[in-house]
Amino acid sequence: MRNLNLDQVQTLIAIADLGTLAAAAQALHLAPPTVSLHISELESRLGAALVVRGRRQASLTPAGAALVAGGRRLLAGADEVVEQVRRRAQGLEGLVRLGTTAGVSAHLLPRLLDVLARQSPGVDVALDVLGSAEAMARLAAGTLDLAIVALPQATAGQVQVVHWRSDPMVALLPPGWEAPERISAEWLAAHRWMSFGPATQMYRLIAAWFAQAGLSPRPRLELNHPLALRSLVAAGQGAAVLPLEQADVTGGDPDNTGLQVCPLHPPLLRQLGLARRASEGHDAAIQSVLKALESFASS
Repeated sequence: MRNLNLDQVQTLIAIADLGTLAAAAQALHLAPPTVSLHISELESRLGAALVVRGRRQASLTPAGAALVAGGRRLLAGADEVVEQVRRRAQGLEGLVRLGTTAGVSAHLLPRLLDVLARQSPGVDVALDVLGSAEAMARLAAGTLDLAIVALPQATAGQVQVVHWRSDPMVALLPPGWEAPERISAEWLAAHRWMSFGPATQMYRLIAAWFAQAGLSPRPRLELNHPLALRSLVAAGQGAAVLPLEQADVTGGDPDNTGLQVCPLHPPLLRQLGLARRASEGHDAAIQSVLKALESFASS
């Protein structure tokens, strides 16, 4: 048996709801002969009478009533599928696997997800905090869709990396410390300071900054969690060098509230990039996440 024609099923449901073929034709914007043809083809396909045509009213046979009950469910399911396809095509539906470096603050990420929820409420993000090298490897393997990575990164194969944002690095100091307005490498090396671990781009960035001054000091503590480092600074355990993320036009990172935030001399920038596979450049859900990410880009 051939599959049911949903337009014909909809015609039968309209007859059941409105009582006559003429009323169904008017409601569906069909010619009366077309309505009669729909019912005749349904009856032929199913081998059963569906409608009893009276002089003034049309009534359903038991078989017709059964088809109407099931047909309502079929049409509802079809509408849901059409809506899902429409939303997916517009980037309003889908799951995007996003990797992010630990150096992105716990303030910036929620704001990013909030923007995405308002712009594309049907797109979900599965967030994974990874080292940049692991994120690049997972992109190449196809287990991530997008990644926020520390720059520079060597591009390989189908993985593309573009600049996303630049954030000034600052020294975070305990509230009670006496310090100059700008923190030099010599000053910081002479005080207790804490950093990310040696395997991270953040550590290498800070080490290169010290190296410009001919210094190679060792941090008192190594910890790859920005909020934990800030908490230790607030407790007076030492200074930390972290990015100052301008999360929006209203100001800087509120995670630094209560701490002394001092610019570095010479200045130092943390560079972040967006990495993705070139083969998925037209995926609507991924494009929606990229659009949300672009609202947080900085030069």
